[in-house]
Amino acid sequence: MSKAKRYNPSLDTQKSLNAKKWNLIYIFLVPLFISIVISLVMTEIKYFIMNIVAFALFFATAKANSIGLEQEYKYYTSTLTKAPKTPYKTIASILLGISTFFTASIAGYQNILIGLFLGVVATIGYFLYYGFDPRADKLNNIGDISAEFVLETLATARGKLAQIEDDMRSIKDTRLNSKLRIAIDRAYEILQNIEEDPKDLRVARKFIIVYIDGIKNVTSSYTEMNEDEITLETKERLYSLLSDVEKKFDKELIRLKRNNQFDLDVHIDVLKEQIK
Repeated sequence: MSKAKRYNPSLDTQKSLNAKKWNLIYIFLVPLFISIVISLVMTEIKYFIMNIVAFALFFATAKANSIGLEQEYKYYTSTLTKAPKTPYKTIASILLGISTFFTASIAGYQNILIGLFLGVVATIGYFLYYGFDPRADKLNNIGDISAEFVLETLATARGKLAQIEDDMRSIKDTRLNSKLRIAIDRAYEILQNIEEDPKDLRVARKFIIVYIDGIKNVTSSYTEMNEDEITLETKERLYSLLSDVEKKFDKELIRLKRNNQFDLDVHIDVLKEQIK
């Protein structure tokens, strides 16, 4: 539960839910696949090739849309992030227009104007249903810290935690796994605190560089060995080490929350002075 963000009924929350819309473009692949099979059975090579091209266009559209929706969901569920560099939803909308035109006028032998009209309608319909790609960076409350540095540091830390979680899958020792899970959850919570208030990165940088890296190195070394050959004494030392790490992480969380409380008190005092 430590990874969960506190609930804020904001516009971003609503948009994050919208970003989870079904990728309906995959539905168009069903009739095209049937057409491919029928043309193949009837040995209509020309129609077979046309249907294959139409299928490929709609499949590329659906894949671009999937990437775009995933990017959008990550954007709206992140407190601190940059807008997606590649506008996959825009690409998907253009591909949908091209796919519709090709299927109607080239593969379907409809009038070119009809194909163009349907292509434009499909593109407009896409934007009406799925919306546009996020464009504005969410880099509020950075202060004098480089936004790129904060994002890179958080991404690196999360990458290391993901590596630890991968190593945990091959660890049979349930007690060790349990202690690692607690430490990882605490670490994610600390990173979430930093994301919500990037200025905290200054005071929490040692935690990110030393402790997370240390856990990653220990778990990597552990999984490289035959677990049955690791002595009980070594395991006990590791249990004790992770207990100490858990305490360190708890202290770090308390320190970050106190720092946030201090910031709030300062803002309240400033506001009171302005009101006077």
